[in-house]
Amino acid sequence: MGDNRAETAVVKNIGVDTGGTFTDIVMRIDGTLLTHKVLSTPQNPALAVIQGVREILRLHGTDAEHLEIVHGSTVATNALLERRGARIAVVTTKGFEDVLEIGRQTRPSLYDFFVERPAPLVPADRRFGIPERTLHTGEIQTEIEPTDLNALASELATLELDAIAICFLFAYVNPQNEQIVAVHLAKLGIPISCSHEVLPEYREYARFSTTVANAYIRPTLERHLSTLTNSEQFPASFRLMLSNGGCVSVKNFEAAGIRTVLSGPAGGVLGAYQIAKAAGYDQIITFDMGGTSTDVSLCNDGISLTTESTISGLPIKVPLIDIHTVGAGGGSMATVDAGGALRVGPESAGAAPGPICYGNSGEDITVTDANLFLGRIAATQFLGGAMSLDTDKASTYIEKFAVRLGIPALQAAGGILKVANAAMERAIKVISVERGFDTRDFTLVSFGGAGGLHAAFMAENLGIETVLIPPNGGLLSAYGMLFADVVKDYSQTVLWRFRTGDETLVEALDTGFDELLTRAENEMETEGFLQEQLKIDRSLDMRYEGQSYELNIPYSTERRDHLNAVEMLVKSFHTSHAQRFGYARTDAPVEIVNLRLTATGETDKPPIQTLPLADADASDAFTGQNPVIFEGEMLRTGFYRREALRPGNRIVGPAIVTEFSATTVIPPNFSAVVDAYQNLILTKK
Repeated sequence: MGDNRAETAVVKNIGVDTGGTFTDIVMRIDGTLLTHKVLSTPQNPALAVIQGVREILRLHGTDAEHLEIVHGSTVATNALLERRGARIAVVTTKGFEDVLEIGRQTRPSLYDFFVERPAPLVPADRRFGIPERTLHTGEIQTEIEPTDLNALASELATLELDAIAICFLFAYVNPQNEQIVAVHLAKLGIPISCSHEVLPEYREYARFSTTVANAYIRPTLERHLSTLTNSEQFPASFRLMLSNGGCVSVKNFEAAGIRTVLSGPAGGVLGAYQIAKAAGYDQIITFDMGGTSTDVSLCNDGISLTTESTISGLPIKVPLIDIHTVGAGGGSMATVDAGGALRVGPESAGAAPGPICYGNSGEDITVTDANLFLGRIAATQFLGGAMSLDTDKASTYIEKFAVRLGIPALQAAGGILKVANAAMERAIKVISVERGFDTRDFTLVSFGGAGGLHAAFMAENLGIETVLIPPNGGLLSAYGMLFADVVKDYSQTVLWRFRTGDETLVEALDTGFDELLTRAENEMETEGFLQEQLKIDRSLDMRYEGQSYELNIPYSTERRDHLNAVEMLVKSFHTSHAQRFGYARTDAPVEIVNLRLTATGETDKPPIQTLPLADADASDAFTGQNPVIFEGEMLRTGFYRREALRPGNRIVGPAIVTEFSATTVIPPNFSAVVDAYQNLILTKK
């Protein structure tokens, strides 16, 4: 008989999500899911990751053998937000050194006299121009002189740099000059990011900004990943979660660094979508409220992707899940502004010192403190009883804060929650109402450690009828990473114009993807996937001639045999434009700006299991009654333990449901039922 060890090997996967306050770990051993949570270590996020993985393995009597890990992190994001990235230099076409400084013509705060523009990641004295020129056709008009290269290398060698970004005009058409400079500067032994590798697309500012951001975060990410790979708990081949909902091997992170900036939130959207889809909900709005921020995303029969994002004022133009973020989380701090008005966030207490009720040295009131003060968090059951909250300390500081506002303490605590809710409601409207969607058509899928505390109130204010809260909602981002396929995105600018009856365009489209497909097949082979194992998706960035933005339209190679292939694509674009912007210019010329190709290698995923329905009686999960404040009124409220609830159980509000990673508030005018997937489904009475 042959060796059947591969058939009997235990499937052991771990998803790790590093957040601002907690680091979450979800481990799958065959069909069993196990969870763990530790406080993050902002000074070195890898330490909490290593600690969490070590502890969950020890707690469940297993080791790192045959272990596969997918890791999402805020390391790259925080480096950009806090401007704690590398000391870098930029090499660009002479005369274009200030592209990063000039930016775009659009001004986000046109009438604000006191607005402060974020400073470029690279100051003027580290931006270098070199005589070279590539035309838009790809023709090299000005070649790079060896003397200029030597002078540049000598000057860069004196600057004690951590990384270099190379960004030339029209390098996306012909990268020859960028490659020449990169080869020469490689002698300095400094990591180099080239724009033709990071983002081979037109628009100088977005391409330059994305490439510079990649160089800026790369050394920080390298240090983080090297700490992990040197740990016995981490296999050398662990994977990084990407912002597009996929993942790649850590060995291939160099060109993917900037693609990890929203990896944690992407895991949450992926997990929420998979759970909601299994439960029969195809139109959802994900609501991920963590310790420092809230991330929302709209999924209309599928996860929404975008290539346009801005982080801390910097345009980042890589494929990512369309997530909108606001600075409102459980750790968001309440303040009183100069006019005496109450404000919440975006500043956060983070993991250190954390909310006042954590008992650390903090003295700033947070959203978590307000929820505790109103009785909505069980102080002795936080993290399953592993951590007790200091109710007295939180009460003392909230009362002092209320005196500053000149209102009663209960009103102050309620006001903190309402201000935080308003900020999160605005975020949801940005991705729904402002894009032509009616929130009443969607189900709110709430997760994150603080999501369940606010979800019902958010849904009521937005006209959403149903709220779905999955089990272990505080760890859903880590859980979602277990569903991540290996995904690689490729793009190429073409700038083709549609012409009626143009058969040559169909032929150009069919062959235009060939180079991208070859790259995809070669690179996915290094990830362990053969050509026949790949799922290939093609799409086009399209626009009306003269527009400065595009819409992404799926493209199927099956259309090549249709005589009306061009007209079908144009019609699809008109329809998408009308849905997104409310109108379509059917008489205007249409252009293809970019070709996009996505290669997906499917991974083994955890099963989403169902349990038989029990009766409606939830008394086995009942732990007692306590007073909780709703709209300034104290109500006797039942408390329930989530782990003891069974499918079919029904709870009538007011009620509080506690679990290891989160707390769910069921207001007086809501009720909840547990479905076959153990989700809590909240609806108004």
